[in-house]
Formats: sequence, C-alpha cells, structure tokens
Amino acid sequence: MHGDFTMADADSGQRDYSRYQKQVIRRYYDQLPALTLQRLAELVTELYLAEGKKKEKLWQQVRQSLTKLGLPERRIEHVVQQGKPELLAEVVKEWEGKR
Repeated sequence: MHGDFTMADADSGQRDYSRYQKQVIRRYYDQLPALTLQRLAELVTELYLAEGKKKEKLWQQVRQSLTKLGLPERRIEHVVQQGKPELLAEVVKEWEGKR
C-alpha cells in the first residue's frame, strides 16, 4: 500500500517527494550558483570589516563556496592564501559575467 511505512523505507535513505516538493528542490539547485555568488559577494564585505578569528572563519566559508561553484582547487588556494578581499571580489565579478 502507498501509505504504509516500513523500517526498510527508513533505512534506505530514499524518500518519496510530492511533485511540488520536487519542483522546489529542483528550483533550489537551479539557483544554487546564483545563491553562492550572492553569498560570496556578502563575504567580500564581511572580510573587509572582520578581524582575527572571525576573518579566518570567513575565509573557510569562501573556500567552501568557491568549491561549490566548481572553481579549480589551485585557484581557490591562491585566493584564500592571498587573503585579499579585493581578489575575491574580482573572482565574483568574473563569475557574474559568466551567468
């Protein structure tokens, strides 16, 4: 039966999503690059204002976001090691031009 739930269903990690839920999920993933770029732009501003440990944590977020965008690891490493928000701003501007 369709409404029955078994432990096998829970263990499988699979879930039946409604058509609406699938559309919402699909739209989210379609918009993920734009959302990631927006977050990176916000991080540029935050990096200019941050100091100390807060700044280190923000650069970790930058690394994660650039990885999500599919930037080559070598370039990510360069941007993060330089630690210059203006360099990150250039990368964001470059990616926005690709959209």
